Amino acid sequence: MTDTGLTLRERKKLRTRRALVDEALRLFSEKGFTEATLDELVDAVDVSQRTFFRNFSSKEDVALAPERELWAAYLSEIDRRAGGGVPTLGEFQEMLFGAVAGMAEGWEQRFVVSRALCDRTPALVAQSLEHCAQVTDQVLDRTTEEGRRAALPQRLLFELMLSAWRHALREWSAAHRAGDTGPGRDALYERMRSAFAAIPEVAALTRR
Repeated sequence: MTDTGLTLRERKKLRTRRALVDEALRLFSEKGFTEATLDELVDAVDVSQRTFFRNFSSKEDVALAPERELWAAYLSEIDRRAGGGVPTLGEFQEMLFGAVAGMAEGWEQRFVVSRALCDRTPALVAQSLEHCAQVTDQVLDRTTEEGRRAALPQRLLFELMLSAWRHALREWSAAHRAGDTGPGRDALYERMRSAFAAIPEVAALTRR
């Protein structure tokens, strides 16, 4: 989410939201997700709990904010191509590249921290998987006339792309933890292109 074209009030709200995300990720990473309290978070940002709950529904919600922002942007990419018919695999991939490219400056650093936190916190893993399932349903609702329950081939196609995306993320995040150049967006694009390029090989295996 960028602040281009926003009103002053909207920009202030966005800054508060980002401050909450940044501080939550720092606090949860340092103290542990379960050990860090909501009171500590709002005190550090100097806002009330009421302000927090105007932006997020829970600690899990703020911890996973970078991931949820990405998939909200992805759904917006789909909406922009409304009426374009059922997407191909290439179009699903192009829209994901577009969503990543449209994220605000610094998103990739927040995303890497959020993923690392998620990987060691079972409650966040469960929330992330649930959100992924919800996004998949929303994608199918937007892209198939039959609706998500009747669109098994399209579901499998989208989930194949998601598997490649997760592989790209694991490699990208691992490179960051190993002390490489950092979680740059160009490095993520490279990992995505490599993972997506392997999908036709997977399809070929089904014909053997």
